[in-house]
Amino acid sequence: MRKASRSRQYSLEVIVDAADERRFREFVSARSPALMKLAFLLTGGDQHTAEDLVQTALAKAVVKWQRIEDPEAYVKQIMYRQRISWWRLASRQRETTMARLPEAAAADGTSGAELRLVLRHALARLTPRQRAVLVLRYAEDLPEETVARLLGCSVGTVRSTAHRALARLRVTAPELADFRLSVSEVTS
Repeated sequence: MRKASRSRQYSLEVIVDAADERRFREFVSARSPALMKLAFLLTGGDQHTAEDLVQTALAKAVVKWQRIEDPEAYVKQIMYRQRISWWRLASRQRETTMARLPEAAAADGTSGAELRLVLRHALARLTPRQRAVLVLRYAEDLPEETVARLLGCSVGTVRSTAHRALARLRVTAPELADFRLSVSEVTS
């Protein structure tokens, strides 16, 4: 049996300087919508888990706020790693079952809304690491080297993970063959 982990209490009290507190609040206000969209993608469309992911990342960032050079990159990296950590924990505790994808309409008659729904379901069927690689590479348009650094793996692992994830998407959602993955497409 695992020991219960200690719960950390985060607050803006860890920021001593008023200017840093203002900078943190401005960052949260300005970047929260984009961070929520990214979290939504990383969690396979689970709104509550996405909110938890953003909140956890911001809570961890506030502790080191005075030393962070690039806040957005730092918070995103926390989000990617935290999501993978949650996935690992869940996979150790229970086996996850995924819902079956709904039947798609004909390729020429499929609306953008239907494609977004299919994409959300297809992304939910991927592992968190596969989803993170696809989101970072194609929605965030980051180079493989940056994705590898953010996820703490090699460039080869990023390539093979992307290859397997795309192959799985081709099988589970062939109607997405010509669909361009973007954050706005998935979250609108």
